[in-house]
Amino acid sequence: MLRIITQQADVTAELQRICDRTHDEQVLHKEATVREVLQAVKRQGDKAVLHYTAEFDKQTLKAEELRVTGSELDAAYQQVSKELLGAVRLACRQIEAFHRQRVPKSWVHFGDDEVVLGKRYTPVDRAGLYVPGGRAAYPSTVLMNAIPAHVAAVPHIVMVTPPGPGGVINPAVLVAAQEAGVQEIYRIGGAQAIAALAYGTETIPKVNVITGPGNIYVTLAKKLVYGTVGIDSLAGPSEVLVIADESANPVHVAADLLAQAEHDPMAAAILLTTDAALAKNVQVALERQLVDHPRRIDTEKAIAHYGLIVLVESLQAAAELSNEFAPEHLELEVKDPWALLPQIRHAGAIFLGYSTPEAVGDYLAGPNHTLPTSGAARYASALGVETFLKHSSIIQYSQTALQNVAGAIDVLATAEGLPSHADSVRRRIQQEE
Repeated sequence: MLRIITQQADVTAELQRICDRTHDEQVLHKEATVREVLQAVKRQGDKAVLHYTAEFDKQTLKAEELRVTGSELDAAYQQVSKELLGAVRLACRQIEAFHRQRVPKSWVHFGDDEVVLGKRYTPVDRAGLYVPGGRAAYPSTVLMNAIPAHVAAVPHIVMVTPPGPGGVINPAVLVAAQEAGVQEIYRIGGAQAIAALAYGTETIPKVNVITGPGNIYVTLAKKLVYGTVGIDSLAGPSEVLVIADESANPVHVAADLLAQAEHDPMAAAILLTTDAALAKNVQVALERQLVDHPRRIDTEKAIAHYGLIVLVESLQAAAELSNEFAPEHLELEVKDPWALLPQIRHAGAIFLGYSTPEAVGDYLAGPNHTLPTSGAARYASALGVETFLKHSSIIQYSQTALQNVAGAIDVLATAEGLPSHADSVRRRIQQEE
């Protein structure tokens, strides 16, 4: 049963507990396991990847079976329906159109005394994409990770994903990868897949940036390899927070909460509402929708541990609580969502109005669905084209411009105790004189 709470002290404590759900003692124990996996793959390459794939995923593979073959990729198109292929291609167009609007432009400014300043954007050489598997197939995650990399003009895009029984990868995932421009696909998952991308093995190339959500082991692995490679964020487990008033439809709100809870037993589903009747009706509607739910066990675990309905005095109070929680997904199911929007400071993605369920953003609205979780929306943003780009500063000074600032540089360098810094400027000025 989805709990309803009203006491402010309980609300604050519960929201903090849910936000911190990836930092408990069990997670610290898992981090030790992840460190062991990372070090083994770094030292032993393919051998360690295959060992942990057999141990954790119960998949016995050979090194030559890790990479998905061209014939498998071709066969995937024969295994998906025309409707699914059409939906994938529609999503591709929508996502690409959105991300093309976000490509930063290199620029150069020519100032006085022939001073030239600028910024130059270039893509990373290799991007590694992690696509979860196991509980479900996620072609949408393929598109959300691969298309921004493609738009950023990354020359080499590599994907890893855990296989199903018999080492088979869902054909929809393979089709989505090809439609989105992925060049290489490997059938591995978990921390060992992140390690392989970060360090490289005999079979799997080392990449510069790793993106994509995963389970707690994947998230911890990304956290630990950051610095060796770049990452998008520590995404997962997933979460939704709904702010609703008396005008919201309780059946729709319940469905949106379940849409998040069905992802993972650690997924969070929270409703903040000003209306006690709505709270009770959502509670009832959710129980009805759970009957015969195909993913009932995991969904009930998520609802029991990380599901919550909070009664608040006002929408302003709801916005304040939401900002403290900084949700991955925020739905504003209220009469005037645009009036409430200015009060929202921290959220990965914001869905406005009664006809904008989070599922729209998950699949084909265009904005990325790989978003910061566990409060990271206070400082982090969605995955985007920028994730796969670096920028370099461009600086050129003429002799006249250098002479004009030489004195100030000398003073600053001397104050910092760096005489050769000052000397590198002074010698050029003296030589010219």
